[in-house]
Amino acid sequence: MPEPLRVKSGELTADEIITALIEGRRVIVEAEMLGGVHEVTLRHDGQTFYCDTPTTLHKHPDEEGMRGCIARMGYGKEV
Repeated sequence: MPEPLRVKSGELTADEIITALIEGRRVIVEAEMLGGVHEVTLRHDGQTFYCDTPTTLHKHPDEEGMRGCIARMGYGKEV
């Protein structure tokens, strides 16, 4: 398994994050939430996209759903 890609929120675009996920990498995003800085793990198993936060595991059935999550949560760089 490839080494996880570690980034801070806003460091990569949604396209860059999605590309890394499709290539089989986990993307660990350092994000401000719940009154502190936490790590969120984004991953793709070939079918489903996952967003594992400190409180919840979100599942997205397609790339569009994952892009929406990245945008809503501010994980990606705005372009």
